[in-house]
Amino acid sequence: MADARQGADLEARSPWALGGYRLARVGPASGPVDADVRVPGSKSVTNRALVIAAMAKGESVLSGILRSDDAYWCIEALRSLGVPVEVEGDVVRLAGCNGQFPQSEARVYTGAGGTTARFLTAALAATTGEYEISGSRRMNERPMGELFRALRALGTDIEPLERPDTLPIRLKARGLAGGAIEMSGAQSSQFVSGVLIAAPYARAPVTVRIVDHIVQHAYVHITLDMMRAFGAQCAAADDLAVISVEPGGYRGRRYDIEADASTACYFFAAAAVTGGRVRVTNLARGTRQPDVHFVDVLAKMGCEVTSSDAGIEVRGPATLRGGFSISMKEMSDQTLTLAFLAPFADGPIEVTGVGHIRHHESDRIRVIVESLARVGVRAEEREDGVVVYPGAPRPARLPSYDDHRVAMALSVLALRADGIEIEDPGCVSKTCPTFFHHLREMGVPVDLVP
Repeated sequence: MADARQGADLEARSPWALGGYRLARVGPASGPVDADVRVPGSKSVTNRALVIAAMAKGESVLSGILRSDDAYWCIEALRSLGVPVEVEGDVVRLAGCNGQFPQSEARVYTGAGGTTARFLTAALAATTGEYEISGSRRMNERPMGELFRALRALGTDIEPLERPDTLPIRLKARGLAGGAIEMSGAQSSQFVSGVLIAAPYARAPVTVRIVDHIVQHAYVHITLDMMRAFGAQCAAADDLAVISVEPGGYRGRRYDIEADASTACYFFAAAAVTGGRVRVTNLARGTRQPDVHFVDVLAKMGCEVTSSDAGIEVRGPATLRGGFSISMKEMSDQTLTLAFLAPFADGPIEVTGVGHIRHHESDRIRVIVESLARVGVRAEEREDGVVVYPGAPRPARLPSYDDHRVAMALSVLALRADGIEIEDPGCVSKTCPTFFHHLREMGVPVDLVP
């Protein structure tokens, strides 16, 4: 694959990154893991909160932010637009611009973050000015066309500078006219969320009609919940087929960022694959984050799952169960995790409904098949998923494809396999720079090689 040949997208690494390492030798675990873990804040919630707070009227204080590459570049992008942002530990204080960024002309760099690129592009369309927006090498390859079409329908002039439907672009913003638009949600919910985040600053109400389906409904609900928390007026059908937003803007406030359910899943999977116990102490089953439901997949594989005020706990079985097919559409970020657990199950596992993950940081379906082939495990690639068969992984050096979720999910595989080396482990910095530190605290052997 091109991602593996070209290597890491190093320009997207930030001062908050895990840097200076070319390999991670992980595992195998000496026995069942037994640990309580407190995971960092949610990437998805962090970047939504940063953009909404920057647009709001008045000051906001965001606590528990995720200190990762994506958050760093989102903050730096806001600073390039003239938004005052102060960071102390995991607390961010920023003065909102009330819908008009102080810099009416700027070059905006979004790093590798899809949320930053898509949400900020929409937010800038709601203001007045001229902006050149670009991302990292990989972000400049990722699709943006559906968002561009929606913003053009609302009155924005977008000039692609290299390819029709990707960054970089020159955006000439005259504010959003408002009105009814049709959008597809089949490729990414982030396009829909971007338009919604900008909509309170349109000159008239905005109504979004979804013409097909949204691949991950929960993330749009997270967006709407946060918009309401910052004072926006919005309404939606339960199935999100029609969503309406009234003009009126946002109001600054204090806001706590909840734990990242996606990151928590790698630690739950560690309990599953080793027959051990892991409790994530700062995550509740009531979160809107869809990846929390990965514990239900683990229960299907024979794990014992309990939740209480003390967090969510997973206990792994003596043998993981397979022999089933499952759609991972609503929690597609965990497709990799399930695929690298599947070789240790007692029957094949088929994953469906995730064709859209071919357009993430890597073509994740193909990455699964290629990675398992390198360790001698059979996997069949499908257009919208993969089938993984039981097998005994052999030692191998595995590329991470500059994809944070690949590196973290491969670490789960390594807990039960000898001799697994993961290239470019620093890519975990996109969402969890402390990932390997947490594994070590759980008693897992981790050797980071400069």
